[in-house]
Amino acid sequence: MRMSFGQEMRMAQKQVLAPRMIQSMEILQLPMLALEERIEQEIQNNETLEVDEPEADLPVATALLDAPDAPPERTVDEKPLVVDQDHANQADFARSYDWANEYPDSDDDRSRPSATRIGEASDRYLDAMANMEERPETLFHHLHEQLSNHDLSPAERDAAEKVIYNLDPNGYLSMPLEELIDPAGPAGQLELLEKAIGLVQGMEPAGVGARDLRECLLLQIRPEMSHARQLRRLVGDHLEDLAGNRLPLINRKTGFSIEEIELLRGLLHGLQPKPGAQFTSPFVPTVKPDVHVEQQADGTWKVRLEDVDLPNLRISPVYREMLLSPATPPATRDYIKRKINAAQWLIESIEQRRSTLLKTSQAIVDHQTRFLAEGPEAIEPLKMQQIADRIGMHVTTVSRAVDDKWLQTPRGLVPLRRFFVGGTVSADGDEVAWDRVRIKLQEIIQAEPKDAPYSDDDLVLELAKHGITVARRTVTKYRKAMDIPSSRQRRDWKLASPPREPEGTGPAGLAAHDADG
Repeated sequence: MRMSFGQEMRMAQKQVLAPRMIQSMEILQLPMLALEERIEQEIQNNETLEVDEPEADLPVATALLDAPDAPPERTVDEKPLVVDQDHANQADFARSYDWANEYPDSDDDRSRPSATRIGEASDRYLDAMANMEERPETLFHHLHEQLSNHDLSPAERDAAEKVIYNLDPNGYLSMPLEELIDPAGPAGQLELLEKAIGLVQGMEPAGVGARDLRECLLLQIRPEMSHARQLRRLVGDHLEDLAGNRLPLINRKTGFSIEEIELLRGLLHGLQPKPGAQFTSPFVPTVKPDVHVEQQADGTWKVRLEDVDLPNLRISPVYREMLLSPATPPATRDYIKRKINAAQWLIESIEQRRSTLLKTSQAIVDHQTRFLAEGPEAIEPLKMQQIADRIGMHVTTVSRAVDDKWLQTPRGLVPLRRFFVGGTVSADGDEVAWDRVRIKLQEIIQAEPKDAPYSDDDLVLELAKHGITVARRTVTKYRKAMDIPSSRQRRDWKLASPPREPEGTGPAGLAAHDADG
């Protein structure tokens, strides 16, 4: 049975990653523009790989005469992936498989990769990526890199990855751990998730993985910090009073002097209320859609890959003949075999990328048809695990497939990750996407009377008029997460500065989390 990229990755976590596996994961994750550049680099570095064009010039066979002295490209024998039968290079693949049996790599090549060989593969990867436009590190990649440093069981690693994948851009886990449990999974998932969130909360940046602002700040208060004990008490018991500037009340309850409270508040302003925000860069890369979606005559939505600019690759007939020719010296034949193996693996990796991206995109579109037909307000809650279960792949494979990939829709260009949103259960028992609540909440607050802003109870009633029935605590939670002050603060703020929109106040954003007045 063919393994998914996710299964291959989990196996590799217990041993040194083979260069071929590294390439497969990288090819899957590359966006369209980066993939085009990677293919161009590979064509330049591998003479047995060429573009299949009707009148393309064949490589000059004599170019190989001095090749045996070139550094060999070592590979590891692995069972080839099953390639889509419709692929244009199917015949080449079949011949390549025969070569693999007739001309196996040396015993050294089949052994576990040495540090030198891994280094060579790494160098080739860096060379191929050298001319690509640099992309800023994401919070997900930053945390996943740290996760690789921990010795975890497969179940523990899966739980930690679930937590990481469901963090919002600010680094918060905004959903209960119970929502991450797979109903069809084994027992004990909640215990694993509780251990996993503790692991993630110990990573950098400090405060990541928190469920709310209070926990985020507490995670950043280290024992070695000045006034750590007092800071923990202030955040743990009096955060709302501090945000509301009720210093005399804090003084009476804690015995801290007003001066001490002011000092502690200044220290808190040095903490980061949104630890994930530092990974949100204003950098805007050149974007090219990877997938296109169109509505069919019967009303269904169909996706197709936007890869017409990718060259159709094949194994060079000249080098294939040289490999099969008895007149070819053994050293030359070995060199050609290694190069053809590398070319074959690249072609298969690109084909696997097509298949995975197509399946993943279609599954996402099938779930989010209302978004495509009605707009962002109609987006449905969706977790990566749901898509992984639907297409029969690991959630890490889905994550790599959608990373930096864009979908061209009738409503514009949309990143595939945009379709994965958390949600809340309404008072009617229906699941409502967080984005839908957020968009409508913003519209209501922006249109509210300046002299009489809506309280959270009023917002509940206004949302119900638009078909969104949620509890008051849900409105309060979402309002705070959006850095929207309480009604009392909004009234004072709007009357003082009417042209501006409401937003969080205070250097550390504490006032944005005040209880509704």
